[in-house]
Amino acid sequence: MDAQEPAHRTLGPHAAKEVTDLLAPVDAELARRYPGDPGTRQPVHTVYVPADAFGAGTVRTWGDEALAALDAHAPDAAALAAAVDLDPALAAEVYPRVRAKLRTEPVEDLRIDFEDGYGVRPDTEEDADALRAARLVAEACADPDPARVPARLGIRIKCMEAAVRDRGIRTLDLFLTALLDAAPALPGRLALTLPKVTYVPQVTAMARLLDTFEEARGLAPGAIGFEIQVETAQAVLGPDGAATVARVIDAGQGRVTALHYGTFDYSAALGVSAAHQAPDHPAADHAKAVMQLAAAGTGVRLSDGSINVLPVGPTARVHAAWHLHHRLVSRALARAYYQGWDMHPAHLPTRYAAVYAFYRADWQRTADRLAAYAARAGGDVLDEPATARALAGHLLRGADCEALGMDEITTRSGLDRETLEAFAGRRGSQVSPSTEG
Repeated sequence: MDAQEPAHRTLGPHAAKEVTDLLAPVDAELARRYPGDPGTRQPVHTVYVPADAFGAGTVRTWGDEALAALDAHAPDAAALAAAVDLDPALAAEVYPRVRAKLRTEPVEDLRIDFEDGYGVRPDTEEDADALRAARLVAEACADPDPARVPARLGIRIKCMEAAVRDRGIRTLDLFLTALLDAAPALPGRLALTLPKVTYVPQVTAMARLLDTFEEARGLAPGAIGFEIQVETAQAVLGPDGAATVARVIDAGQGRVTALHYGTFDYSAALGVSAAHQAPDHPAADHAKAVMQLAAAGTGVRLSDGSINVLPVGPTARVHAAWHLHHRLVSRALARAYYQGWDMHPAHLPTRYAAVYAFYRADWQRTADRLAAYAARAGGDVLDEPATARALAGHLLRGADCEALGMDEITTRSGLDRETLEAFAGRRGSQVSPSTEG
């Protein structure tokens, strides 16, 4: 039944229509630029392996070496708690989950590296490695076992700078062509990384290359996305004073899936001395804050960089490296950088320990707050829809990486995954959070 018109009103229905017509272009632009969370799982990390060193057993080897590091330097929860300064009760929850993760899915995201970790090599050698990488990725994507195959897998090519541009394009073409020749379809887990972006046209060029490739291979337009590494000062702030990183997202024409911070290249570009190049340097915090603002609402994910202190050697040295890594990962998570880089198998124990502690530390209170919001039951905190979105997103990320079980979340909150995704605003959800309760 139509609502009855109030007796006294200055602005009639025509006024709302005029405003709607006026703002229609704005509505369309907001929907295009800010579609929201893509609703897919975000890996907690990315592992980089030089192309010549990657093999079918790499993921399992990393998991085994990570478990060996735990056995040697933190054989129980108490030892891990002491090494990284973690609450013993929380460590008791986290430790068995970390060990299980290293057995069942040690690596969530892996990039076969043709850039800094690989270097400049003869064309015949890089050609062969590109073709071998394509074959291995095709075989891996047909393997459902996460103990051997990460959820995301792909390559990092050389950048679009003049000195290495042709080589990067050649490797991209060889890899994608051989991959599609070997696989029945474009793998859904495929990930490509474009490093050292400096100017917006470099991203435009990458997008056009993929346009051409898709057309030639009969793929749907926009089927192939790519990540951008932010490793130069110009990628953050352009000569006109504008935030370049916001412009490169748009230049990707919907293909940009993530922004990855490059700790050491970016620090060096700003003149930070080697001893002070770290993810918690003020210059790093500024760059990532700009990246975070540029990506907000766009569906483009954000990843922190790496550390170069390796957990190797005697136990005291390993513990010192683990303490640093655990602290920096925990710090990044608190700042909403939910992904980072891991450069060595012995980084995996503290990556997962920090991630799992982050999600398990307060998950029950988070679930209670969301349940109260859903039931409009009140409580000691008055939450708004934006906060409910953050609460649901926190629980979902915890479930995605197996820090939390959906069964325990549902038991505590009374909310299933579909409802959580609706509250979180994950793209494609058909349930309106405002109608829950």
